[in-house]
Amino acid sequence: MVPVSFVPESTPEIELSIVIPCLNEAETLAQVIDRAQRFLTAYAIAGEVIVADNGSTDGSTAIAIGGGARIVAVSERGYGAALRAGIAAARGTFVAMGDADCSYDFMSLMPFVERLRDGVDLVIGNRFRGGIGKGAMPPLHRYLGNPILSFAGRVLYAAPIGDFHCGLRAFRRTAILDLGLSSGGMEYASEMIVKAQLVGLSMEEVPTTLAKDGRSRPPHLRSWRDGWRHLKFLLIFSPRWLFIHPGSAMLVLGMAAIAALLPGDIHAGGITLSIHTMLFAAAAVLIGSQLLSFGILASHFGARERYWPEGRLVRRVKSWLSVDRACLCGGVMLLAGFVGALAALFSWADVGFSAMRPEALMRLSIPSILLMGVGLQLALTSFLLELLSHPARAKEIYE
Repeated sequence: MVPVSFVPESTPEIELSIVIPCLNEAETLAQVIDRAQRFLTAYAIAGEVIVADNGSTDGSTAIAIGGGARIVAVSERGYGAALRAGIAAARGTFVAMGDADCSYDFMSLMPFVERLRDGVDLVIGNRFRGGIGKGAMPPLHRYLGNPILSFAGRVLYAAPIGDFHCGLRAFRRTAILDLGLSSGGMEYASEMIVKAQLVGLSMEEVPTTLAKDGRSRPPHLRSWRDGWRHLKFLLIFSPRWLFIHPGSAMLVLGMAAIAALLPGDIHAGGITLSIHTMLFAAAAVLIGSQLLSFGILASHFGARERYWPEGRLVRRVKSWLSVDRACLCGGVMLLAGFVGALAALFSWADVGFSAMRPEALMRLSIPSILLMGVGLQLALTSFLLELLSHPARAKEIYE
């Protein structure tokens, strides 16, 4: 019998491509391909099996060809790189992806396909709902890494996904290609969900079992390195939580503390808050304003690059924060701060530049220096925002 994956290029319709990333998986690859082929045959699905090979040296490619899979050679190393190439080469309307280590059962793909046929864009397995076999997932991943990172993803992006890192998933091929996924490593799994959520693709979960893999060697996954890559990606694409929310909190709390301390020290329950507290509050305001400027710039850049739609905050800031207006406001703040600093200098001069009570001098100096710093930040941020708002020049000019 001709393997199902040997569908001629001229075939008008392939419904499902099953993509398997591979790097030296000779121990388990034949069994995985066989399950994928049997699934396509059992459910009469026009499909193909693709092995995205990442440079195997153990005979995996020969095993894949012998099993009827189509080989896609991928020179760029990495889980994400292999999947990107395999998905790009796929000919199916839908694509399912899963590992080559026998941890996922491709015979259980039908619930994924049914949801895709119903119009869902991305269907992701949930191993915590489906069941994790004994020894299939290290305790560090099962009870700490996966739950924490998946929780972070739900908080940062409001994504309705309980298992961000399940490797068994299926999707509409064109919808995922349009996301422009670029991660080369394990963080590719997070990138797919994050970008799908940002552009409003429909997503659902399917309970999925995870079995102990059939390899005798350690997995390619490196817990701390790959966990950090996932977390880093989640933060980078969420400027609201990385910059704007903490920056706003620091700015408001710092300004409130400075306003309360300007008239004099605060005494409460045997605790005295004085100029030292004001100094820390000023630092909070300065850091908070810097975080806010980073958040606005990052949000604008992401919208410009079409990572996400432009939000109301960015539109309002852009409409208000013109270079002219920001320079005017920043200039007023700089001038006010400079006048305050001069007043502090004259107060010191009145005592012949000798030692004096620091409270009086610092209560004037700290807000003055802060005004100058924030005013300068405001003006410079407006220049950078204006630069980022200019249309990109054609790439061909520099080639």
